[in-house]
Amino acid sequence: MNLFNSIKLFIHPRVMTMLFLGFSAGVPILLIFSTLGLWLNEAGVVKSTITFFSWAALGYSFKFVWAPLVDRLPLPVITMALGRRRAWMLVSQLAIMGAILLMSSVDPKASLDSLTIMAYGAVLLGFSSATQDIVIDAYRIESADMDLQSMLSATYIAGYRIGMLVAGAGGLFIASYLGSTKEIYSFDAWSGTYLIMAGVMLIGVATTLIINEPKSERKETEFSTADYLRFFLLFLSIVVAFILIFIATADFVKTTKSILTDIFANRHLSGFIVGSLRMVLAVLGAYITARIFIKLNIVNQQMVNNTYIEPVKDFFNRYGLKVAMLLLAVIGLYRISDIVLGVMANIFYQDIGFTKLEIATISKTFGLFMTIAGGFLGGIMAMRIGVFKVFFIGALLSAITNLLFVVLANLGNDITWLYVTIIMDNISAGLAGAAFIAFLSSLTNIQFTAVQYAVFSSFMTLLPKIFGGYSGTIVMQFGYSEFFVITTLIGVPVLWLVYKIKPYID
Repeated sequence: MNLFNSIKLFIHPRVMTMLFLGFSAGVPILLIFSTLGLWLNEAGVVKSTITFFSWAALGYSFKFVWAPLVDRLPLPVITMALGRRRAWMLVSQLAIMGAILLMSSVDPKASLDSLTIMAYGAVLLGFSSATQDIVIDAYRIESADMDLQSMLSATYIAGYRIGMLVAGAGGLFIASYLGSTKEIYSFDAWSGTYLIMAGVMLIGVATTLIINEPKSERKETEFSTADYLRFFLLFLSIVVAFILIFIATADFVKTTKSILTDIFANRHLSGFIVGSLRMVLAVLGAYITARIFIKLNIVNQQMVNNTYIEPVKDFFNRYGLKVAMLLLAVIGLYRISDIVLGVMANIFYQDIGFTKLEIATISKTFGLFMTIAGGFLGGIMAMRIGVFKVFFIGALLSAITNLLFVVLANLGNDITWLYVTIIMDNISAGLAGAAFIAFLSSLTNIQFTAVQYAVFSSFMTLLPKIFGGYSGTIVMQFGYSEFFVITTLIGVPVLWLVYKIKPYID
């Protein structure tokens, strides 16, 4: 392909569309993670509570639960006007804006109730943002032929990174300009920042209203309105069961935590054990609720089979139980070192003396270009030496580069070493990410792309985000240097898992 054709392909309407949709998808994520973390840190919220807020993004890890709902359920009136994909896209984007506005309206420093409202807003933001991701992935797959998919994906990632830059570095610049610092906290500055971010999401809304609905050649199974309503009832029941069990176990958690604290003489370890058990019980209750609905024929069995069971069966049938479980282990653990460390990164930078402007300039802006460079490097290396070698190198670097943070923790406010750390960490993250996307794509059956990709990408972040929620507790218990060593060590078993799946990559 010559240069002219390459440029012509880049300005293809579908390709340019993914740039703006990628931007819309990239804005919300950092408003839950790093940007929100700095807001809460300046407001004086304890670190263990701040990192628990990262659980608000668990919607990304459980999006496979409602991905089939988004894939098949028509929305009243809106679907008729815009089409299936654009309707869900618009609703999710409006929900994102609503969640950001809710978060901007409360001061987390004011009271425990305000902090609780902030948490609800963060959960809503995570849920609606994950929903937008589901529908954008489906739109991308359906909007062009396979020969254009790589360009669509590359442009989407570029837009996503730009969105993250605006919400990350841009958010920090705005909050600093409006007058909030670690020493002098200003709620108005942070509230104004989040109001601006809500306005930025109008770019995604405008894109959704301008673009055309993709033409899908997938054969649709006809279901009645009652089937769709009962399917939606199943989803709501799963969510309600999860929430009720989580609430109902509050007293049990408090009592058990007290008992375990006496046994282990370590309240942080006790909190981790009890919190994990609580999560397992809530997930188990949601699963039992779903099974009851299916057994009682409250939902259409064929609809459940088509949307949930067949995509999962296809994956296990293609690889067999043993290999499939090994592949899932790699998916679930490959990015654990990066994600667990990432929850604390901005708070760490601020605690050792870097200003928000320095964090925004070096970590966010400069780091973004390093990540993009790492992605291109990973792509080139994959073509030259094979996906497996890049996949393994990415896992190795993701773990080892965390040790650079140990040096930074001991040096303190050292701009030069911060640059070194950001260069190495972000290049390795970009390289690993490029190899990982290629790996996930190779596992996906085109007949079940939307659901299988949602399952893989959900499982990719589930365990890392659960452990990431305890990163603040670990830091408070052991300190930053020890925390970074721990994030390195948990990446070591991943190398063995990656080696075991070599026959299924190249």
